[in-house]
Amino acid sequence: MTEQITGALFKQMILHGAAAITAQKQAINDLNVFPVPDGDTGTNMSMTIGAAVTELKKTEPASLTQAADLTASALLRGARGNSGVILSLLFRGLSKGLKGKETASAADFAAAMQQGVSSAYKAVMKPAEGTVLTVSRLAAKRAVEAAGAEPDVETVLDESIKEGFEALAQTVEMNPVLKKAGVVDAGGKGYLLILEGMLAAMRGEPLPETAEDQPAQSGKADFAAMSVEDITFAFDTVFIVRKSAPDVSLEPFRAYLNSIGDSLVIGEDDEAFKVHVHTNIPGAALTESQKYGTLELAKIENMRTQAEDLAAGRHVQSTDDLEAVEAALESESAQEGHTVAAPEKKYGFLAVCAGEGLKAVFKDLGADAVVSGGQTMNPSTESILEGVDAIPAETVFVLPNNGNIIMAAQQCQALTEKNVVVVPSKTVPQGITAMMNVDFEAPSAEDITAAMTESLSSVTTAQITYAARDSEFDGFDIKAGDYLALDEGKLFGTDASLDALLRRLAAAAVEKESSFISLYFGEDVAEEDAQKARQIFEQACPEAEVAVLAGGQPVYYYIISME
Repeated sequence: MTEQITGALFKQMILHGAAAITAQKQAINDLNVFPVPDGDTGTNMSMTIGAAVTELKKTEPASLTQAADLTASALLRGARGNSGVILSLLFRGLSKGLKGKETASAADFAAAMQQGVSSAYKAVMKPAEGTVLTVSRLAAKRAVEAAGAEPDVETVLDESIKEGFEALAQTVEMNPVLKKAGVVDAGGKGYLLILEGMLAAMRGEPLPETAEDQPAQSGKADFAAMSVEDITFAFDTVFIVRKSAPDVSLEPFRAYLNSIGDSLVIGEDDEAFKVHVHTNIPGAALTESQKYGTLELAKIENMRTQAEDLAAGRHVQSTDDLEAVEAALESESAQEGHTVAAPEKKYGFLAVCAGEGLKAVFKDLGADAVVSGGQTMNPSTESILEGVDAIPAETVFVLPNNGNIIMAAQQCQALTEKNVVVVPSKTVPQGITAMMNVDFEAPSAEDITAAMTESLSSVTTAQITYAARDSEFDGFDIKAGDYLALDEGKLFGTDASLDALLRRLAAAAVEKESSFISLYFGEDVAEEDAQKARQIFEQACPEAEVAVLAGGQPVYYYIISME
């Protein structure tokens, strides 16, 4: 019988809970299909609570509040994926409920569990029932009920777990995605495994063995039945930002993220906040986050490729594989190396862009090669370096055409014997303008660099994409499915009508006194519609030269260059 939880006992409970889910993490992975079939919930939850284990092993907590605070802080910073962030929120609320307590009774602990559930629900933008939220809520409710009649913490937690498993069994009927795959919720099952481990610690049971890859006890999801097309937002994006001020409001940032993605969860304490979001433009999320503090760490994974690997029975790569991948690449490079073309001319040009039409434009303007990449798919330094070394020139000018790629391109300068000049183009139109200002017979690389760089300021870039969710941002009332226009990376306007938004951009082109306007239409735009867009700009700007080209780019319906 246990009537009080001390700091030392709480530490042991966390160690047991972590060992319990680590031992079953592959079984949890096999259940993972919601919100997307990426098969990593067990790994994410295991590694999240593992961060707390690492910190707890360094100290002997003098009180329960110290142990709980340390656990919550470590979980926030170590949280991985949607499930890991929600787990950190459950323990963050638990920590708040135990604040200032040397020890906790059954009633104290049950109330703290319920506070943890409240914290998780408040942080999730659109809570989905039939998930870990449902399981934790009903488990906490039962704990409070049991604590009203029973002082034994072991009995209260046992009753809570039993109720949780009854709720878990119902998740397959509550969530259509789970019902389609025929499994219970992976996050809910993982949370209950942790609670079972914590109960085992109270009972003095030995630490569970952490042998991995145990078979699932309650079935395995049919990942092949899950369509990759069901994944609306491809990139699972997680990052930590150290706050610029303890009281900084994250509500504007929450609204912005909700407009460009889903599965949004934000956990925070006084010093930092951690974000989990699914989006097609992770670079934009990271850039926006820096308005609220200093970006410390980020992880981005492509859930579509993960789902394809799962369906095919292949190993699912994640950021956990980075060290092994880098080591393999270094080994291959040491053994083989990539081809370094001998100089045959003084100058060469390398551009980065996505879309066959845009690639053709750069080639037509004199680019020797194009590296595939851009928003949502930034190429690595290694990819850019291979492109540089393959060009048979003494000096290679690199056009990143995206602010998030500039630094990666600059790293090439120290990795090759060629002279690499990175022209800091932040958009495709800037890159195209820079290429149009190249004098291929210039006497020096400095002259070319100066002309290309100076030309960047002569072009304005507008882009049109779409809103994923209802939100309010920068004074705009954004509705899901609306078209969004960006002007030089800032939100210009939103409208349910694409034509209306094009007309407003055309009016802006008039104000800018643009003489040359180019509309590059994306892979989701028909040429007939693009020609209608041309007419809108020609009517608004009768003195301007308007061109329409098939860019074939993803994400953006139109990339518009105004000079």
